[in-house]
Amino acid sequence: MPASNGLPRNLLVARFSALGDVAMTIPVVYSACRCNPDTRFIFITKPVQESLFINPPENLVVIGVDVKNEYKTPRDLWRLFKELRAQYSIDAFADLHGVLRSFFLRAVCTLHGMKCHSIHKGRMHKRALTRSRNKVMLPLISSRARYREVFYRFGFALEDKFPSLYGSGKGDPAMFADITPPKAEGERWIGIAPFAKHKGKIYPPELMEKVVAELAAMPSTKIFLFGGGDYERKILGEWASRYNGVTSLAESRHGFAVELALLSHLDTMVSMDSANMHLASLVGVRVVSVWGATHPYCGFKGFRQKEADIVQLPMTCRPCSVFGNKPCSRGDYHCLAGIPPQMIVNKVKSIIPPSTPDE
Repeated sequence: MPASNGLPRNLLVARFSALGDVAMTIPVVYSACRCNPDTRFIFITKPVQESLFINPPENLVVIGVDVKNEYKTPRDLWRLFKELRAQYSIDAFADLHGVLRSFFLRAVCTLHGMKCHSIHKGRMHKRALTRSRNKVMLPLISSRARYREVFYRFGFALEDKFPSLYGSGKGDPAMFADITPPKAEGERWIGIAPFAKHKGKIYPPELMEKVVAELAAMPSTKIFLFGGGDYERKILGEWASRYNGVTSLAESRHGFAVELALLSHLDTMVSMDSANMHLASLVGVRVVSVWGATHPYCGFKGFRQKEADIVQLPMTCRPCSVFGNKPCSRGDYHCLAGIPPQMIVNKVKSIIPPSTPDE
């Protein structure tokens, strides 16, 4: 039953998708929880992403749900609904994903008389922004704003109450002691995450190596390379062995708790339009983001990130894709290959200036 103020007592919230999309929900969900302490929020997501939710509000329950195996079919999802309703007395559903899986859950909730609201993804406007002819080059509302709209439609009060996953502080250095000693006074720490899921979002590795080389030459500077998978591990390992003060985190799986704690101590992060941009944003780190086939206008800019820190080329064919997964119409990915490494280096140095005039 709804609370006396008409708001749900136990709200089921769903977002099962890519890491970056789930990371973007956190500032909104944490704020919603803190602004509405009389409602319990039950957030379901992929099991691997459950550990992203560090220091959650007391009225937030995060549950990892294996939709690839255990809850794969409509029958399985019906079972999931019954299990969640029995355990948490679910009385409303907020669909932050908007796919067949979450549509089915929404239909089941509706059949049981529950209030449901779903994200409006703005697909038509995104198509207008990414089409090859007659582009409508106007910035769309952010994904976080779309998440907020879902909660607004229930009547929830919602203001920004998310400074970072660590509040006003940083992660415990003991969490990453196996990777590096605590930050020494005067040291600058830079993170570099040079890869993304799709080619249209990856700055050419041979150019990114030049960025690594120049930044590694800065005195009192440590560089941490973020990535995963055999291909990325090989390249990042080569860079770490070639340049002093460079450490690759791709050699082993450290887990989100460790990497987020380390991220929180960085002075800045260089990232593609990828999950790492959003992870750094969750811990209050300023990101130099590099954009190619995609564009910040699509609504995926990092939380509280500055327009001035974005690196991109003014090309009429951009953006050609929302996710960077379409082949380049020119065939050369000039939107990325045409970015001079020095442009990225200069952005980084504008955030953490050289420590000596000679540098």
